[in-house]
Amino acid sequence: MAINLQKGQKIDLGLSKLTIGLGWDPNEGTGHDFDLDASAFLLNKDRKLEKENHFIFYNNLCGLGHNESDPCNKHGCTSGEYGIRHTGDDPDGSSSEGDDDEAVIVDLSKLPKNTNEILIVVTIEDYEARKQNFGQVRNSYVRIVNDITGEVVAMYELDEDFSVETAVEFGRLYKRNDKWKFEASGIGYKEDLSYFVGKHYSGEVIK
Repeated sequence: MAINLQKGQKIDLGLSKLTIGLGWDPNEGTGHDFDLDASAFLLNKDRKLEKENHFIFYNNLCGLGHNESDPCNKHGCTSGEYGIRHTGDDPDGSSSEGDDDEAVIVDLSKLPKNTNEILIVVTIEDYEARKQNFGQVRNSYVRIVNDITGEVVAMYELDEDFSVETAVEFGRLYKRNDKWKFEASGIGYKEDLSYFVGKHYSGEVIK
């Protein structure tokens, strides 16, 4: 049975192959489609990206860079170049059909050696022009699925009213004493994706 997490709650994972599934239901009638984007940051002990390609998002699905023909399939990797693979952008939420809108597949045994944390953030594309925020998004959740058994291990439903926030840290995997844990974060920001890149990466901003 899945553990229903509360904000700030932490659990031991006890598995290495998992999927981080993320879902949401934007309100209708806002005049524009909602394009919500999930991103994963592979961070070291100082909470920094050691390489540009450790930032996993819709233009860098598995650390191999942007390729319209899906770099993961093209190069034959199943868990990504760095043990992680984004399943791809769902620009308007129409392709999920009640399942996760976007997901990140992780093999913890294949992560870069110095990775101590995987931060999961969801941002709203072009929120200023479209006048959108997370207050217009319902039923947001993050869940951890055991890829071996298909079982949902834990789920966190974000029930907070993010009335002005345009980005939310849904959760994070982190390593403590060589064991991986998951924390349900639920932290909102009035920022875009570039804010998180600038916070965790000191090199050139990734496009």
